[in-house]
Amino acid sequence: MTELVQNLIDGLGRGSIYALLALGVAVVFGVMHLLNFAHGELITVSGYAAYAAFSNGWSWYLVAPLIVVVSVVTNLVIERVAFSRVRGSSDFTQLLTSFGIHFLVAAIFLMYIGARVQTFAEPGWIADTYSIGPIRVEVFDTVVIIVTFVTLLLTAAVLQRTMFGLSIRAAAADFDAARLMGVNSDRVIRGAFALSGALAGIAGIFWLMRAGHTSPTSGINPMLNGVLAALIGGLGSLKGAVIGGLALGLAEVMLRTWLPGTAAALTQGVVFSLIALLFIFRPGGLVNVAHAERV
Repeated sequence: MTELVQNLIDGLGRGSIYALLALGVAVVFGVMHLLNFAHGELITVSGYAAYAAFSNGWSWYLVAPLIVVVSVVTNLVIERVAFSRVRGSSDFTQLLTSFGIHFLVAAIFLMYIGARVQTFAEPGWIADTYSIGPIRVEVFDTVVIIVTFVTLLLTAAVLQRTMFGLSIRAAAADFDAARLMGVNSDRVIRGAFALSGALAGIAGIFWLMRAGHTSPTSGINPMLNGVLAALIGGLGSLKGAVIGGLALGLAEVMLRTWLPGTAAALTQGVVFSLIALLFIFRPGGLVNVAHAERV
């Protein structure tokens, strides 16, 4: 029982990061019907900004907000430079654009900075633990879970109780009708990308803290996990994105513990197999939505 509770806490900590990434993917998908495979590049760019800041003597207390700011600005630049030019194009064209951004960002860092992994110091408390009876809980997992919970509450409040949130929900339900009712499409799309970037930035803080390094390809894993979590939960549902992220994190931790011996190294393969089965029997994900574009 103790081991099960321990694994649940570890899985929730990992899944919380995935949930934040999936939320960022879901917000943009809801407004533009775009599955953004360039989402992980926000963490790549933020990682290099963090490395530059650490090289100039900054501490994590200053680097953490910098990561969020860089992520938001990067996402707004990507929207302005790339996605605004293909707005109104087919879903396939927008999808190819997101792939193009993904490879372009990696290529820029590879050519002008190099393939060498850039390392930086992790926070001193990241490996600290505390006891709850017989259970040892990592401070890192606790912080991740609390910050994610607060972020989810704030995101829900913004979407439900502000004019900006109302505009996003209206655009997600029916973009053309929302424009006819006076919703500024440019403002809504930029706002969605800004919110998506902020969520990716918060997730990026913890991702980079745990990793302790960045490289031109460091955005691939967070992108894959964020997109998978959004798909598992059901594209077009913020609730589904959260559920999908938590489910993915819990599955990884549980399988790594339960699989015997060397089979534990096959955790990712087993997870992908389970996801494939989910898509066969529930192609819409865990949470059903009336329309794919609804957020």
